[in-house]
Parts: sequence; C-alpha cells; structure tokens
Amino acid sequence: MFYQLTGVNNGVYNYHVTLKLYRDCNSAGAPLDPFAYLTVVNKTNGQRVWTDSVKLNTPFQTLQLSNSGCVLNPPSVCYQVGYYEFDLSLPATASGYTIAYQRCCRISGISNLNDSGNAGATYTAEIPGTSSLPTAPSNNSARFIGKDTIILCGGYKFSYNFGATDIDGDVLRYSFCSAYTGATAQAPQPYPPGLPPYSNVTYKGVYSGSSPMGPGVTIDPVTGIISGFSPQSGIYVVTVCVSEIRNGIVIATQRKDLQVKVGQCDIPRADLKNEYKVCKTLSYTFTQTPNPLVASYYWDFGDPSTGANNTSTAQNPTHVFSAPGNYTIKLIVNKNGICPDSSTAIARVWPGFTPDFSTTGICISNPVLFNDQSTSVFGVVNSWQWDFGDGNSITDISSNQDSAWQYSSIGPKNIRLIVGDTRGCLDTIIKSVTIIDKPPITLAFRDTLICVPDALQLQASGTGNFSWTPTTNIVNANTATPTVNPTTSTWYYVQLNEQGCINNDSVHVRVVTFVTLAAMPDTTICLTDTAQLRVVSDGLRYQWTPAATLNNPALKNPVARPTTTTTYQVIARIGSCVATDDVIVNTVPYPVANAGIDTLICYNTSAYLHGSHDGSSFVWAPISSLINGNTLAPTAYPARTTPYVLSSYDTKGCPKPGRDTVLVTVLPKIIPFAGNDTAVIVGQPLQLNAQGGTRYVWSPATGLNNPNISNPIGIYSSNIDSVTYVVSVYNQAGCVDTDTIKVKVFKTGPSVFVPSAFTPNGDGLNDVLRPIAVGIREIKYFSVFNRWGQMVFTTTTNGQGWDGRIGGALQSTNAFVWMVSAIDYTGKPLLLKGTFTLIR
Repeated sequence: MFYQLTGVNNGVYNYHVTLKLYRDCNSAGAPLDPFAYLTVVNKTNGQRVWTDSVKLNTPFQTLQLSNSGCVLNPPSVCYQVGYYEFDLSLPATASGYTIAYQRCCRISGISNLNDSGNAGATYTAEIPGTSSLPTAPSNNSARFIGKDTIILCGGYKFSYNFGATDIDGDVLRYSFCSAYTGATAQAPQPYPPGLPPYSNVTYKGVYSGSSPMGPGVTIDPVTGIISGFSPQSGIYVVTVCVSEIRNGIVIATQRKDLQVKVGQCDIPRADLKNEYKVCKTLSYTFTQTPNPLVASYYWDFGDPSTGANNTSTAQNPTHVFSAPGNYTIKLIVNKNGICPDSSTAIARVWPGFTPDFSTTGICISNPVLFNDQSTSVFGVVNSWQWDFGDGNSITDISSNQDSAWQYSSIGPKNIRLIVGDTRGCLDTIIKSVTIIDKPPITLAFRDTLICVPDALQLQASGTGNFSWTPTTNIVNANTATPTVNPTTSTWYYVQLNEQGCINNDSVHVRVVTFVTLAAMPDTTICLTDTAQLRVVSDGLRYQWTPAATLNNPALKNPVARPTTTTTYQVIARIGSCVATDDVIVNTVPYPVANAGIDTLICYNTSAYLHGSHDGSSFVWAPISSLINGNTLAPTAYPARTTPYVLSSYDTKGCPKPGRDTVLVTVLPKIIPFAGNDTAVIVGQPLQLNAQGGTRYVWSPATGLNNPNISNPIGIYSSNIDSVTYVVSVYNQAGCVDTDTIKVKVFKTGPSVFVPSAFTPNGDGLNDVLRPIAVGIREIKYFSVFNRWGQMVFTTTTNGQGWDGRIGGALQSTNAFVWMVSAIDYTGKPLLLKGTFTLIR
C-alpha cells in the first residue's frame, strides 16, 4: 500500500492512496474482490477516523513471467493484480495514522508458514505525525518498485531487489519483518477491519520474520537487495519493511508482503564461492555442479605466469598456482553462447598450512590436555576453536591455543579443532580419544601351565606404572614383564596406575610335576581318506612324527592322510616335562569300479553299458532308465544326456564304495530341411542349401556339382522338366533323417508369370494373385492398379500377392492392371505388365 500527498488546505492533508493486491492466476480460491474494505486509525488515540469500501479498478492487470529459455523446468509465475484507489483528507496528529486492509485467506501449502490455508493477512501504510517532525505529515510514502514476477530455483545463489523510491528524498533503510495475520475464514473480509496492534503469522521450522527464507538469505539494509542461496522448492511469504528517515529520524515504516515461488528448476550459473582458500599446496581443483543448461566453461585463474595453463575449458579444472598470493578467479559459462553468465572470486593461495593437535591423558578422574601443533609457512596461527565432544556439557569449548577438559562420562569422544592463521587459512581437524574409568591392561595370557622347576615370564602392556603380587618367587615385580618360578599353582595380580587412574587384572599359573597324555585308539580308514588324530593331554606343545602326511605336526589334534598303514608318535611337553604315545592308522584301498567309456547315441535310441569291479557287490544309479540294472551290462534308454554311476562295495575294511561314472550323451533329434520348392529356367544356376546336420547326401545327383555337401549348385538342361531331390541329413553319431525339395525347370527366358484371373472367395483355391518369378534374382516391385490408375497393392517380396481388398474391403468383379520390375539372374533389368480379372 502506498500514497501520494496531493495538497494541504488549512491544516488538512490530502492523500491519494493505492492498495495493490495480487492473486495467483492458477489459484482455485476467491477472485479479486469487487470492493475492498479499508480503515484509517489515529495512532494518537487508537480510534478509527475513516472506514469505507473502495471499488476495484477494472480491468485488472495480469502479470505473467515467460521463460527466456534460460531456465529449465521453471515454476509457473502468473498474477492478477488489482488496484484499489481512493482519496483521504486528514488533519495532522501527533502520532500520525495507520491505513489498514484485512483479508482471508492465504493459499495452502506455504512452505515457511504453519497452517497457511487458514492464515489471514493485514496490509498497512503509515502516515507520520508531528511528534517525529513538524513537517512529517507532508509526506509521500516510500513505494516499492521491485519486479513482482521472479523465478527462483532451489539451491541456487540469487539476488532480488526489494528496493523502493521516495520522492521526498528521505533516506530508506530495509529489513525483513514478520508478516501480519488478519481476517478469518468465518469473516474473510471484515468490515470494518480490525484495530492495531496486528498479530504476526506463525512461522515454521527454521523460518522467522527476520529469516523468511532461511539463514542462507539476507537483506542489504541500504539497497533492499535480498540475496543468498534459495531454499528448497516451495512457496515463501517474504515481508520487507522500509523505514523513511528524515533529518536522522524515522518518520514512518511501509511494508510489502510478497509471495515468492521457488521451483525445482535449473539455471545456467557461474556458481563460485565468495573466496577460495588454498592452504595445503599450490594446487586446487575448482568444481561446478553439472547443469543441463551449461554447454561450456571458461576459467581464468588470474595467474598469467602459468602461461597457457592460466585458462581452462574443463568443468572441474585443477590449477597449480605459480606462487603464493591472492588471485582473482573468473568463470564464464556459455561464453559467446545462449544464456551466458559470469562470476569472480578471490583465491587466497598460501600453502603449507597444516592443522594438528595432540592429547595427553584418557582417565575420567583427570583432565585431558590438548596441545595445538598446527603450523603455517606463510602466516602465523592465530585462532583456535576447540570442541571437546562432551555430550553432557554445552561449555566444552575453548578458544585458547592449548587447553584442558575433564570429561563427565567414559567412551569415545570426537575432538574438533578449527584453526586459522593470519593469511585467512582456516581448516578443521577431528581426532578421537576414548575416555576410560581405568587404564587398559593387555595380557598375553590369563591362564597357563608350567612344570617344576621351570620359570615363566608374565607379559602385560599398557600406559602407566605396573606392580605385581604376591612378591614371592617373582623377579622385577614392578615391570610389565616379571619372571615367576612358583612351586605350586598361583594367582598373580597386576595393578596399572596411570596418573591416579587404576586398573587390576590377574594371571593364573598352574604348576604340575609331569605331563598327562593319552592317545586315541588305533583306527582304520580308506586309502586316500583323512583321519583326525586326537589325544587327551594337558601339554602345552606337541610334536607328531612322521610329519610328511600331517597337515600340521605341531597341533594337538592334527589331520593325517597316510599313503600306507602308519604308526604316528606324539610327544607332549610342558616346559622341560615330556610324555609320549602313539596311534596306528590302518589303510585299506577303495574297491575299484569301472563304469566303461563314455558313449554317444542318437535321439530315442539305447546305449549298452559295460561295467566291472573288484568288490563284493555293486549298484548302478540312476536305475530308472536302465534295463537289467542289477547286472554289470545293463541297457540304458535315457531321454536326455545322463551320467550313470557304478558304485562298488567290499568287506575288506573300507566302509566307503569305489565309484566310476560313464556319460551317455543323447544327441538332439535331427530336423532336416532341404529348402522350399522352387523353379528355374534352363541354364540358370540354382544354389541349394540343406540344414539340420553335419553331413549331407543328395539323391538323385541330377544336375548337381557335388551331391555330398549341404549346398550344391544345380544347372539343368532342356531335357529336364523337374527334379525332386531327397537329402539325407546326418549328425555326428551317424543318425539320419530326410527331407525333399522339388525343382521345376522352365524352358523359357527369365520372366515373371502372373495369372490372368483369380477368385478371392476364401475357399483356399486361387484366393491370392501372386507373381511367379522364373530366372529372377530380385523383384524390385510388383504393383496392382485399378482402371483409374490408382495403385491398390505393391510388394517387393517374391511370392507375396494381393488378396483382392482395398482398405480392408473386398472388391467386386473387375479388371485390373499389374506391373512388375525385376532383375534376372544375369543382372539384366526386366519390366513387364499385363491385365487380370478379379472374379466374384
């Protein structure tokens, strides 16, 4: 809402006021109201001084944003704009006036408002009073001049001008402010509108009146330009307040409430950061998110010392700067093309900046010390932001170079240090430390066995001071690795003290005077099988012999694969104490089975198996397709390729059968094909081509150059009318099947014969008019025309014909013309035509 001062008469100020309302063209809600109800409130006493209805100017204006082609998948932006204009005459007051209009409701689904479909709106303009300045009522309001139709694409950097003009020359200052709620669904257009103060709408999530599009979007208070990275797609209510400042005093504040659409769209943007910090090496890789509207990239790294390498056309180039320093980077997308865009940024190249820190201490009862170890070659490390990762505190931070923190709970803690230097380099390093309530002790063993009079070295590791008890029969009790020599079984207890943080553990040393050892009973296995050797013993080390047929002779229970009956001896040791025992493993060969040689049979024939064995009994499997399957020479009738297994059993001690397999391969059924019946002329070579096997025999051999191949060539003399060939087709097993082909020999030159009539009545006889090609290599076309010269059928396929239909409708008796163009077998062109009759 805005106004213009039109005159002053005897202390009465005359204003021309305009209310400008927007409605989405695609909205299903109420249209623009024919009348708007407004009120004027005296801010000095809060009383209404004027209320009336204002008629809509007609016709209303339509604003629609068309796509220039530089936006992919843009949102629809179309508004109907209604103007309501009226005149006011008001005397000056101390506090001035508020002009107000209220309406319900806003559209549903606004992304930054709660329950937007039930939220009303209040729009205001302020007329200043004399308490701010005596001349303040002589005022023309600031008027927003920004373009109301804009396209924003989610996640892209943007800027939009919310700027205003003030013909009085007042200084203008801009800020985001909360949108007002207003009328309700029960009274959508109240008359009169309510009195101030007006309530703010309720914002959703991270959004607020001062941050209506999220923290990534800000407003310049001097220019009114809002900029940043647009939020995700949706609709956002953005309200901007502009303060009119005259002689250093705010005399009035005007408001604009705009509904901004953000789409899931793409725009061609040279999307650079404000600055790049290159702080590790002289090399840096610049990246651009793929964009379907960007066809080309042109980078200028502002580093002419690198010569041709100072520019690049890569999307994500890597540039090695010539020396430390600050460089101005420029990126142009779609250079010299459609929808170009460019951007610049500063690259601060100061390599050799390395963040690092160390920690001391891990015990919960003591503070952990943090020491910065960051280095900078070209600058001085001058800022530190520690986050000690204590989830039970919000004060676990520090900006000191070195610091300390005592944790309130045990467990892993992620310490983060953000460190910077005087060159503007900034980096983050994260390390983890595990806080414990006692220092960890690692023992090489917790239970062991020794034999008198042996000594044993205990082995522990950890950070801190060790002490062992009892102190009898022990040497170096205050180290991690004392030596003990107990005469009886003893528990040794270790304590680890790290800066007052204490942990305890123990080791049991059992003491014996001899080794117990009992080997398993002797056993029998089939030759080439394995046997698991087992002993019952308290030994600590073992040695089996002979070792050659064992998987590991040092195991307590190794696996043996003897090649003959073998006696295995085992020695068990505990220190200097030794015991021995042995196991005999008897080996019995597997019975030998011979199922015979593999065989190949024809489809639906039998195979004769011939097996042999040296056992006491045998079994064939599978037996379902065998005749006399209980003999060594059964007959097999497999329907498909089948392996038959002969198993032989004996009573010599090997509990497993010997097996052998014979594979009976069943060849597939032969499907012979000699080719389709055909016709040739005298002297025309005919290429035959049989299929379905591996060997072929043609009979009779009349006219054939070779009757024993799949594809002989036939040439026929004038004394032959026709030949019917029988081709025998054999597979690799010698199985055979036959097929025939008839060759008719015409005693004419190359030609195409077409019947003079046909009867397409569906009786299966002469229903289709087909050309008969003789001596023809290729039919270029066969076409049929009616008596008016219209083509009703055409084909390039020999043997294909016309069924007497045009457009699916059967034709009545009539005469037609045919034409044929062909190439004969010598390559000579042939053009023929004639007539025929369709008989019904």
